[in-house]
Amino acid sequence: MDIISVDRFYQEASAALNKDISQLLPEGLTKEVGHFNVFDVAELIKLVKVKPNMTYNRRAYYKINLIDGRNRAEYADKVIDIEKQALMFTTPKVPYTWLPQDMDQRGYFCLFTADFLAQSKSGVVLDDLPIFKPGGYPCFHISEEEKIEIRAIFQKMYKEINSDYVYKYDLIRNYLMELIHYGQKLQPATDLYKEHNAAARVSSLFAELLERQFPIASPFQGLQLRTPKDYADQLSIHVNYLNRVLKEQTGQTTKNLISNRIIQEAKILLRQTEWNVSEISLSLGFEEVAHFSNFFKKQTDSSPLAFRN
Repeated sequence: MDIISVDRFYQEASAALNKDISQLLPEGLTKEVGHFNVFDVAELIKLVKVKPNMTYNRRAYYKINLIDGRNRAEYADKVIDIEKQALMFTTPKVPYTWLPQDMDQRGYFCLFTADFLAQSKSGVVLDDLPIFKPGGYPCFHISEEEKIEIRAIFQKMYKEINSDYVYKYDLIRNYLMELIHYGQKLQPATDLYKEHNAAARVSSLFAELLERQFPIASPFQGLQLRTPKDYADQLSIHVNYLNRVLKEQTGQTTKNLISNRIIQEAKILLRQTEWNVSEISLSLGFEEVAHFSNFFKKQTDSSPLAFRN
């Protein structure tokens, strides 16, 4: 799973909008104090040549969206359909994908790093706030009156970031905290969440993460995800929930599914490469050859060398 950095966000935005990155970056903000920017969705949509389609990944920044249009957000364990307007908070800890349902989109969004807000005197730790905690409800249904109030905060940030005021980012931090506290006071729109297909989504995303690690192209490539907890952490769900879902969906445990795929790859490497057993062991995430040999023999009733021969 990729982690979309701030720099990559601007690279992709630059390509989609056919604009130079320098035209998208805010003025007077140094990397030493973090990053912040705010966008008018209606203005962006006019420039986008194709329908936006964000892939399922983590973003290395926080984001607050004032949504005014038909959209769908998909997480590992939930789907959120938004027919009209909502306020949505996203965090680097929780991967998701964003799917606009049409091009009639309005609203605003801002993105920022924890370092940016750390410059304020609020003392707030973002990850301690309920709206940014994994497993919570990051989307809030809002009324027309609330939309107007929230839009006014975004418009003040949008106006300020384009101004020449020397202390504009100090002021923007205050607006950002106002927006965060506004969301804190709202009740989660649990009616927006569709969890009846959550098990199928989790199972599908697990399978995708598993397959993304293969094929192994080099003895030094190594597996990034080895344990059920590794996969659960990537999906921002509890490992017990992942185990239960996969058992229900596939009839196998998470550990068995991972082991079966590793064995499949081990057989391919033993038969189709000239790597020695030590190199294959290393590439599949085993620190000791003996551990790999024991694992292989337990799964196949054969040693790696006997299988190769």
